[in-house]
Amino acid sequence: MALNSKAKDEIIKKYGKTQTDCGSSEVQIALLTANINNLTDHFTKNSKDIHSKRGLLKMVMRRKSLMKYLKNKNQEGYDNLIKELGLRK
Repeated sequence: MALNSKAKDEIIKKYGKTQTDCGSSEVQIALLTANINNLTDHFTKNSKDIHSKRGLLKMVMRRKSLMKYLKNKNQEGYDNLIKELGLRK
């Protein structure tokens, strides 16, 4: 269910400012998006897993608040991230 270390490293290299940057909002949003995509695949097979649905909703809300923060701080970075991740405005 969770991302393995190789996938996390690739996301950090792609969206981070340095290779070890895992705290910037862009990286956190990208990691949350990958976890959300994995969980939505999980729910196609396990529709009655309500405990994981709660975790999914918490991740979606966390991503939403991080995106709001990024939009206020760096509008250009926000627009680029939405295009790269395929998220809607």
